[in-house]
Amino acid sequence: MRFWVIFAAFAAFLAIVSPPALAQDQAWLQVEAQPDLATAQDRARAYAALFPNVEGYQTGAWYAIVLGPMSRDEAGQELLKLRGENLIPRDSFIADGSAFDQRFWPAGVTDTAPAADPADPDPARIAAPDPEPQVVVIPDETLAEARDAEDALTKDEKKALQQALAWFGFYDGGIDGAYGKGTRGSFAAWQEARGFEATGVLTTRQRQSLLAEEAGEKAEFGFDLVTEAESGIEVTLPTALVAFEGYEPPFVQFAPRDASGPRLMLISEPGDRASLAGLYDLLQSMDSVPATGDRALEETEFTINAASDAVATYAWARSSKGQVKGFILTWTPQNAAKMARIVDVARASFRSVGDKALDPGLVPLDEAARQGLLTGLTPRKPIFSRSGVYVTAQGVVATKAEGLETCRSITLDGGTPASLGANDAASGVALVIPDRALSPSAVAAFAAAPPRRGIEIVVAGYSYGDKLPAPVLTFGRLDDLGGLNAEPGLLRLSAPVLDGDQGGPVLSTDGAVLGLLTGPGSDPAKTLPAGVVFAADAAALSGFLTAQGLAPLAFSGGSLGPDALSKSALGMTLRIDCWN
Repeated sequence: MRFWVIFAAFAAFLAIVSPPALAQDQAWLQVEAQPDLATAQDRARAYAALFPNVEGYQTGAWYAIVLGPMSRDEAGQELLKLRGENLIPRDSFIADGSAFDQRFWPAGVTDTAPAADPADPDPARIAAPDPEPQVVVIPDETLAEARDAEDALTKDEKKALQQALAWFGFYDGGIDGAYGKGTRGSFAAWQEARGFEATGVLTTRQRQSLLAEEAGEKAEFGFDLVTEAESGIEVTLPTALVAFEGYEPPFVQFAPRDASGPRLMLISEPGDRASLAGLYDLLQSMDSVPATGDRALEETEFTINAASDAVATYAWARSSKGQVKGFILTWTPQNAAKMARIVDVARASFRSVGDKALDPGLVPLDEAARQGLLTGLTPRKPIFSRSGVYVTAQGVVATKAEGLETCRSITLDGGTPASLGANDAASGVALVIPDRALSPSAVAAFAAAPPRRGIEIVVAGYSYGDKLPAPVLTFGRLDDLGGLNAEPGLLRLSAPVLDGDQGGPVLSTDGAVLGLLTGPGSDPAKTLPAGVVFAADAAALSGFLTAQGLAPLAFSGGSLGPDALSKSALGMTLRIDCWN
C-alpha cells in the first residue's frame, strides 16, 4: 500500500511542479550531473553566466544541470551548435524531463498563478493567487519496496528496461521481460556504474533515470531509417551526427555535421566474392583503417574492427546476388562506446532493397579512382616493405631483423597483423609471428650441406614493394662461403637485388633454401661493387629456429624443374610491411 501512496504523491508532484509534464514537445539539454547539491549549485551558477535558460533538477541520486525548456527540434539544433562551439561538454544530451524531480535552480524560484487580466472591470473576479505548490519528493525506496514496484510493471515495461541495459552494453541476453540472474547482474552493473548501491533491483527513480538516459542518447543520435535509392540500401543512420554529402562510387558519403563527429560511408557495387575480397584487401591500406584490431574475411562477408590512438574504423560488407553492400564508420577513439551503439543499430537494420547497386558511372571519376574504387579515402603507406620466408606450416616468418624494432605495427602480405618475435643478433635474422595461424602454400626446406662456390642461385622477393601483387625471382651467383673477412654463417652473392628483396629466401636451382638475404654489408663506410650482397646461411638459420623451439624442414634432395622451382620459391615468400 505504501508504494501506491508514494507513487500517487510522485505523480501529483510531476503534474504540479515538474516542467516535463507540462508539454510533451518540451526538451532540455542536460549538460552536467553532480553527486551533491552544493557542487551542482556552483556549476549551475557558472552556466548561468553564459546562458539565460539554466535550470537544475534532482534526478535520483544526482543533480542535473540543464538548458531549457525548448522544443525537441530546437534542442537538437542547440545541441549540435553548442557542442560545435565547445560551450557544453561532448557528452551532453537531450532529456525529455521525465527523470526530473525537485528543482534546485534558479535559486529561490517559486511557481505562482498567472496575474489577473487588467482589462477585467470586476475586481471580485480577480482570482487570488494560488498557494505555492507543495513539493512532494518521492523518498528512496527500500529493497522490498523496489521489488514491489518492479512486480507491478507490465511485461513490456520490463522489456523496455532490458532494452535500455542492452543499449548501454550492460546486458546481452534475450529481451523477454523475465528477470533472471543475467538481468539482475546487469542491473547491479548499471547501478554500480552510476554510483548507486548495486542491489540488482532498480528503484522507481533508477528505472526512470535509466530510461531517460537511453531516450536522451537516442535523441542525440537522431536515428532515422534511410532508404538510399541509388545504392539500393535501407539502413538506420544517426542523422543528427551525419549528413548526406554525395556519391563517389562505390561509396555513398555521409559527412560529419561537426568537426568531431563520425564519417559514414555506405558501400554498394556490382560484384561477387572476388570483388568482396578485393575491397577487403584494399581497405587494409587506407589511412583511416589502422593495422591493429580484429578483422575477418569469410565466404560471403568481411568485418574490420580496427583502432589506433588516433582513429577507429568499423567496416562490414556482404556479397549477395551479384552485389557487394555494406558500410564503413570512422570516428575518434574517445567516442568508442557511443559509436559501438551506432554500429549495432546499423548492422541490425541494414538490408538491400531491390536489385540495384551504385552505378560506377554515376559521377565522373579519374582513372586512379576508377581502378581503386576508393575515392574519398587516403591510401596509407608503410614506413618500409621487405620480404620474408615462411619457416613453419603455421605461418611463422623469418626475415631481416634490421629496423623491425621501430615498427608500431607489422602486417603480412598487406593484411594479416603480426608481431615481432625473437631476434638473432649474430645472423641479423628475426622471426615475425602472425596474430592468427596461416596456411602457406610452401615452407622453406633448408640445405643440409654447404653449397658449392660458383653455383647459380635464385632470390625470391618483393623487389618493388606493394607495386606488384606477387614476388619476383632474381637470378645470380654464389661467390663465396663466409663474409669478406671470413665471417662464418654468411654467403656472399652476386645478384642485382633491390631493397624490397631484403629478407627473402636464397635458393639453389634444385629448390633448397641456402640462406636469407640480409644486405650489402655492415660497414657503412665502405661501398661495395654493384650486385655484391650477403645472406645468412642455412646452418645459421636452422640453428636459430631450433633454439626457438621450432623444427626447421630439411631439404629432401632431388631437383625441381623451372616451373616447380618458381612455384615453390614464390609460395614460401611474402611481403612484410612496417607501419608507424
